[in-house]
Amino acid sequence: MNKQQEEILRILQEECGEVVQMISKCCRFGLDETHLKAGEPNRQRLTEELGDLQCMLDLAVSKGIVSRVGLDVAAFNKIEKLKTWSNIFKE
Repeated sequence: MNKQQEEILRILQEECGEVVQMISKCCRFGLDETHLKAGEPNRQRLTEELGDLQCMLDLAVSKGIVSRVGLDVAAFNKIEKLKTWSNIFKE
């Protein structure tokens, strides 16, 4: 791993933590609750954090850390697991 790849992974790690924190706030206070200091609804803040995470995933692909095909296969496999083990796709 080169220094550029390591930096991408470290920032990716930080972004994952920020997404986890924002999801916690959405669950605790609601998606449409506005944060007093930020002045933005939690839904918007979550969108921004997920966008930051997507950016780092795209960089991980472009710098050869992971492959787009690998991510697509993993995402497909996760959907199949969720169909079995979650209520997300049940009507």
